[in-house]
Amino acid sequence: MPLTSTLRMAALALLWGSGFLWIKLALNHGLSPAQITITRCALGTAVLLLLARSAGQRLPRDRATWTRLAIAALFCNAIPFALFSIGEQTVDSGIAGVLNATTPLWSLLLGILLGTDRGLGRVRLTGLFLGFAGTLLIFAPWQRSAGLLTWGALSLLAAAASYAIAFAYMARKLTDRGAPIAMSAAQLLAATAWTTLSVPTAGPLHTDTTGLLAITALGILGTGVTFYLNYRLIADEGPTSAATVGYLLPVVSVALGVLVLDESTGPRIWAGMAVVLTGVAMTRTRKASGGDVAGPPSSPAEQPQPEPQPPAPTVQRPRRTAPRQRPEPAE
Repeated sequence: MPLTSTLRMAALALLWGSGFLWIKLALNHGLSPAQITITRCALGTAVLLLLARSAGQRLPRDRATWTRLAIAALFCNAIPFALFSIGEQTVDSGIAGVLNATTPLWSLLLGILLGTDRGLGRVRLTGLFLGFAGTLLIFAPWQRSAGLLTWGALSLLAAAASYAIAFAYMARKLTDRGAPIAMSAAQLLAATAWTTLSVPTAGPLHTDTTGLLAITALGILGTGVTFYLNYRLIADEGPTSAATVGYLLPVVSVALGVLVLDESTGPRIWAGMAVVLTGVAMTRTRKASGGDVAGPPSSPAEQPQPEPQPPAPTVQRPRRTAPRQRPEPAE
């Protein structure tokens, strides 16, 4: 992999994984979940609109595409962004990053329930149970004093499940549409419209410089710039390299939570994270003739597109003509 792509991958993991830190800082400095969600979407939209314009890409103009984008924005942006902000009111930012990594588990479970994922081998099924077992290990609901199973934790799991719903929908309705930066900008624009419905619950603005810097970093760097870097990584190195970043996000979020916010993480949390990531890795396989092999990724941007098939050659059939009549010999 070229050095530029490696650096881009590292930057993407750092910026994306730091999003949970920015949310926690914004909450700790007076911003409400609604204020964080609205501002994040609006700033991310502004960044992508500027990048789309510089790339010469235009927003879609047909109503059908905007309708699909509005549905995708609801489940891929508005709902999970709000749920992550709600969840981190009671859950550490590092734990939030680990639970975000359960999205492929929800995608596989959704595929099983809908009957769209029929290549379920033993390895993938084991990974599914292992991933959710790691989640239980993190929550430790059997420990009343140290258990983390709260409404905040359930909100974080619901956010990951919302991503899975969005990915399943986008894979069917929003593939092969070109202008990816403009499409991402349009989707975040639709998400901003959805989040404005929460304005009555946002409350008054009581924050400080740290809160403003945190929400600015979340919107510009953690949303707009990461969308663009992810697109560039997929375009340059393919979806597999981009998918690898997903395994780095929990590590980054936990490390930043410990270093910046002094969050406590015991052996149970680290063990649970390792089990979750192992389970996710096992679910990212597909059944082949030779067994379970590395398979399709979990996000629509990573879905392999069918290559266009050349038209079948036209076979020129010889025209049937009547047999030539031989002249009868004269009697």
